[in-house]
Amino acid sequence: MKHFILKVFIFLIFASVALQLSSCKEERKSSEVKQVKVTFKKEGELQLKKATTDSLLASINIEIADDEYATQTGLMYRSSMENNQGMLFIFPDTDFRAFYMKNTQIPLDIIFIAEDKTIVSIQKNAQPMNETSLPSEDPAKYVLEINAGLSDTWSLEKGDIIEFTSIN
Repeated sequence: MKHFILKVFIFLIFASVALQLSSCKEERKSSEVKQVKVTFKKEGELQLKKATTDSLLASINIEIADDEYATQTGLMYRSSMENNQGMLFIFPDTDFRAFYMKNTQIPLDIIFIAEDKTIVSIQKNAQPMNETSLPSEDPAKYVLEINAGLSDTWSLEKGDIIEFTSIN
């Protein structure tokens, strides 16, 4: 009986070790990295106007980021954006804002906008993949991201205004 119990005990130990070794074996992973292409989805239209003359400086199509996921993701993982496109972040409150370019592959101008839709500050030419904080100079409810250089091309200044409509 002792020999039988010993044999069963040894068998269970070997079976346990074999099971652990087989479960620890790494599955073969594909060497291919799957790239997800994020494409622009028009969700509204935005106009930028000169505060002093009310003249139209530019009109662009916008994606709207107004929930936590969209706000955190922003324009990350995109390889390009057309000059007539941008992303408008809409926050539930007005506060000092700070953005950074983690996982963002394209240079951007980041425009901070007050609740009354006037531009309060502009961070020009934010560099791709840079995690340096880019803060607003004053509290903002909205933030507009456009391709780097467009704020100069359009002669945007503090005090200029935006108007936008959502198509959803």
